[in-house]
This record gives sequence, structure tokens and C-alpha cells, in this order.
Amino acid sequence: MDGPSGTGKSTVSRRLATTFGAAYLDTGAMYRAATLAVLRAGLDENSPADEVIAAAVGAKVGSGTDPQAPAIELDGEDVESEIRGGPVTKLVSAVSAYVPVRAALVERQQELIADALREGPGGIVVEGRDIGTVVAPDAGLKVYLTASDEVRAARRHRQDSKAGRATDDATTLADVRRRDRLDSTRAVSPLHAAADAVVIDTDHLSVPGVLEELIRLVTERGLVR
Repeated sequence: MDGPSGTGKSTVSRRLATTFGAAYLDTGAMYRAATLAVLRAGLDENSPADEVIAAAVGAKVGSGTDPQAPAIELDGEDVESEIRGGPVTKLVSAVSAYVPVRAALVERQQELIADALREGPGGIVVEGRDIGTVVAPDAGLKVYLTASDEVRAARRHRQDSKAGRATDDATTLADVRRRDRLDSTRAVSPLHAAADAVVIDTDHLSVPGVLEELIRLVTERGLVR
């Protein structure tokens, strides 16, 4: 499951995984945790690249795969709430653009996917920005969710407000567009739909509507035993 922020990837991915008894992996949270490690090292977007890379690659990032209780840890500490804050959101695209950082985390993500497929009968739903193109190019179903900038910004604003993070409409829209630009123009693993991905526009679809379409696709592909 790929797509830019605010398209509903996390919500529908978790619900899809729960529906079919599958594992769930949020790769974006892993990049956010690595970015938090960079910030905790006292670094920012103006710091030397080698120092940023060392902090991110050296971070001990752990990710749970239970869709009903997703967890992300940094050095054994639960950082789910902290990685959603403004400082991490502002820096994560820049940190994620470094080749060594992506290589290290993609390797870890592929290990988690392999573990889930080996240990459980339900498969796994993986969400991010390069899943269909890089992380799991042989996936039985690739989906790319999309929506307009304005709709995605409104969703992000509601999400932040609900979580108690102070935001305003203009700032959120500008941040959504900034992340889109950075993610889609980076040299390694840029954000785009895989050639064989099913593209779903969620502008006028509710979460149950998107989930219904995903269940239909999973069933049609014969991915359910």
C-alpha cells in the first residue's frame, strides 16, 4: 500500500490486515523513528550528511506487526506519539532521502515481511511510499492511494487536532505539498505508483468505501485461503 500522506493508508491498511488476520507493517513509522534518533543526537537538516546518516542507521528501530496494537520503538522505548510531532514530520523526508538510511531500513522491512510470512498464515499488509516498487516488488497486490492536496491536508489537520497537536489549515497544506515534493523528487526510491499497482482515488471515498474496494481486490486476486 503506497501513496502520499493523508490518503488514509494507515487506517485502511490496519483495517484490511485485521479483516484477514494478517500482520501489518508501517514502514513510514520506521523512518520517523530513525529521524527521531537524528534529532535526539542534536542534529538537523543543516548538519553534516555523514553525521545524520550515522545517527539514523545506528538507531535501533523496532516495529510490531499487530494491526490492532501497532508499536514502534527506538532503543527499546515506545515512541509512537513522539514520532508524529512537528519536528520529526519536518525532517523525515530529508533523512529518508539518504541512500544508506533507506538501504538499512528496507533490509529490516524485508526481514519483518519474511518473518510474518513464515510465522503466520494470514500474510501481511505493508504500507509506505516505496513498497510496490522497492520493498516488496513481488507482492500479490499493489495499491496506490491518492487524493487531492486539499483533501489530504484537511485529513491531516483533523488527525493532528484529535491527537492534540496544534496546527492550522495553511501550515498543514504547505507541509503536505512540501513532503510530496521531497518524496517524489528524491534520487533513491522516489514516491510513485508501481507500474502494476491499482490506483484508488480516495477524494470521495469513505474509509469503509476504500476498505470494501480493497477486500474485493484481495479476493479477486485469490490471496485469501
